Amino acid sequence: MGIYLNSETAYTLYKNETKKPYFVDKSLLLEELFPLVEEGTNYICVIRPRRFGKTVAANMIASFFSNVRDSADIFDSLKISRNEQYETYRNQYMVIHISFSDISGQCASYRDYIRKIEKRLVKDLRKAFPEAELDQEDSAVDALLEVYAENSAHRFIFVMDEWDFPFHQDFAAEEEKREYLRFLRSLLKDRPYVLLAYMTGILPIAKYSSGSELNMFAEFTMASEQRFSEYFGFTETEADQLFDRYRKNTAGIWHVTREGLKRWYNGYHSKAGGRLYNPRSLVLALSNNNLGNYWTSSGPYDEIFYYIKHNVAAVREDLALMASGHAVPVKVREYAAASMDLTTRDEIFSAMVVYGFLTYENGKVSIPNKELMDKFDEMLQKESSLGYVYRLARESQRMLEATLAGDTDTMSEILEIVHDTETPLLRYNHETELTAVVNLAYLAARDRYRVEREDKAGIGYVDFIFYPEADKSADCIILELKAGHSPEEAICQIKERKYDLRFRARPGERQKYTGRILAVGIGYGKEKKEHRCKVEVL
Repeated sequence: MGIYLNSETAYTLYKNETKKPYFVDKSLLLEELFPLVEEGTNYICVIRPRRFGKTVAANMIASFFSNVRDSADIFDSLKISRNEQYETYRNQYMVIHISFSDISGQCASYRDYIRKIEKRLVKDLRKAFPEAELDQEDSAVDALLEVYAENSAHRFIFVMDEWDFPFHQDFAAEEEKREYLRFLRSLLKDRPYVLLAYMTGILPIAKYSSGSELNMFAEFTMASEQRFSEYFGFTETEADQLFDRYRKNTAGIWHVTREGLKRWYNGYHSKAGGRLYNPRSLVLALSNNNLGNYWTSSGPYDEIFYYIKHNVAAVREDLALMASGHAVPVKVREYAAASMDLTTRDEIFSAMVVYGFLTYENGKVSIPNKELMDKFDEMLQKESSLGYVYRLARESQRMLEATLAGDTDTMSEILEIVHDTETPLLRYNHETELTAVVNLAYLAARDRYRVEREDKAGIGYVDFIFYPEADKSADCIILELKAGHSPEEAICQIKERKYDLRFRARPGERQKYTGRILAVGIGYGKEKKEHRCKVEVL
């Protein structure tokens, strides 16, 4: 048994995965690969954000095709077993399975890193093919060519996970990253021993020109390709099934709701038009019986700011709009793995789509869900370089307290912070801009309230409605905005359209919310360029 060739690691890991209570069967992905294996010499690269099931899929593929061990005990109960070609392809091939992030010990340099990989692979080949008389100092390519020359039936399925790992490491300089691309090209391109190369990563393959090192790969990203969409991330149907399982598995009080799962972890868009959930976060929420932020346990908000800091001025207004729930138009470009020098607005947001911080649909990007929205909120309140966006966010706790106290002078004073700077966003050409500014001014409210925009309430839609989350006796807030109109007109609309029905119990029902219901009207007079506020108890 080898480390890369004839390894049982993938079998062990995937079998363990299938035993977990919230396992989702994605084995029909294998059907997509059958014809590619049959044709031979095919190359595919699946690009997805972190924690979208890439490694689980890679382990599944390696354990299914590898002839080192019969995996019928895993796959006979999965969907793929119903395919008429199931037995034809299961455990019939030699598989070289490499996770490029799985390197034991410290690598002081790129050469140490790549040499460890080559030495492991050559050692496996020497053990499996003693008749080829390989030398341990041979390169991996030379060893594989020698094996194939000894017997042309010796062809391999390559399963390579986290291909872009060196691009995230300090030990690899720019020239060494290009050298790494040349290494992969030499290992795989036009090699007769390659039956199929299946590769995954976060970063799309760098394409320098039509003669790119890895242009033999067909790339499948979430934003640009429909194929493979349903196999990475959880669909609505799968989320429904997992939630039903959670209700059966969890004793005691259920702290997770189906609506909560959707609000926290849904929101990613696939090219096929479907909505996808972050699988890792959803599973952890169900396992822990708690809706929380599982996006990253080690990296704080500055993980997001890493991309924004390259050109704060170009993205500041868009951040304010997205934090308010709006999508903003962006030309998403193919993001080159070899370049981390992000300067333009489109480059910054394109990179954030690649890494899963934003989602992309119909030419626009947005923050996908509450889990990520919380991270953006944290950043907006801590990065002073964001200017008025930061200042408004920092005042948001004071804004909430002033609202609850009916202190309209303080509310107006805080909103006047926007006049400290002159930006297109704050000209209020549309009510959308006023919505974004008010959203920033109430950012801290999200810690205590579930804040919904454009929520159907009574007759029509209200701009903002604040639902008390933990304390149902807290004051409820209905907020209406009017650019070019008075706050009194906003309050009048709240009353006429009966927006307060959201907080009222229906006949025969118990009152869910017991605090006051506050109608908040905010108007902006375009002539005098001033904000006026009014708070009234309904």
